[in-house]
Amino acid sequence: MRLLLDLGNTRMKWALMLQPEGWLAQGALDWQEGFAAQLESALAGLPTPEMIVAASVVDAAREALVADVIGRRFARAPIWLRTPASACGVRNAYAEPQRLGVDRFLAMVAAYADGYAPCVVASAGTALTLDALAADGRHLGGLIAPGPLLMQRSLIDATARVRPERTGEIFDLADNTADAVTSGCWQAAAALIERFAARVTPLLEGAPTLILGGGDAAELQPLLALPAQMTRDGVLRGLAVWANTQSRASN
Repeated sequence: MRLLLDLGNTRMKWALMLQPEGWLAQGALDWQEGFAAQLESALAGLPTPEMIVAASVVDAAREALVADVIGRRFARAPIWLRTPASACGVRNAYAEPQRLGVDRFLAMVAAYADGYAPCVVASAGTALTLDALAADGRHLGGLIAPGPLLMQRSLIDATARVRPERTGEIFDLADNTADAVTSGCWQAAAALIERFAARVTPLLEGAPTLILGGGDAAELQPLLALPAQMTRDGVLRGLAVWANTQSRASN
């Protein structure tokens, strides 16, 4: 039994996994005041796992907070996975492997393990990340842009007269500021995904599968002209693959 932790920009997801696969329990907590108490409550009553593995894109202070709660609850420390040069069949394209977000790497591990390569792995959340993964597990590189909601906040914060009085809707042609801002940001995200997929298709030697995940994936998917394979918990599933690989290697 393994406890998997995904410390993302907006929230922390967790899952208790029964080897070799399958969640016994799972949950998600937003980063907010009282987070530690909420995490303690969420973990209360869970059996003690044999292994606790964590992936993080947050600061050291939040990692320490999580480690403290885990240590008090289970009397052991998490194993923090930092982005490797290669693992589980996926080879990192970055010259400095640790500079690639571990969430992006693990999402590719999950996609590769599921047999989707060659593929484009897109995650729409606080950031919009895109990665190209070849059939043989080579990561060709990727892009990072603001997610649609962050684009909207950045635009409003940086302008004096763009102040929507309501949440906008998404249209091809908007006739008011609220809808124009919302439509522009969401369509920009969809257009970037489509352009990225078009540019990397020749390099991947065939039409790649588009894997779409992240908190905003469901709202983004209908805007795409490309078919998308929707996925959930890509980072946790990638962690599960990595943990299983480590366990087999140690045995």
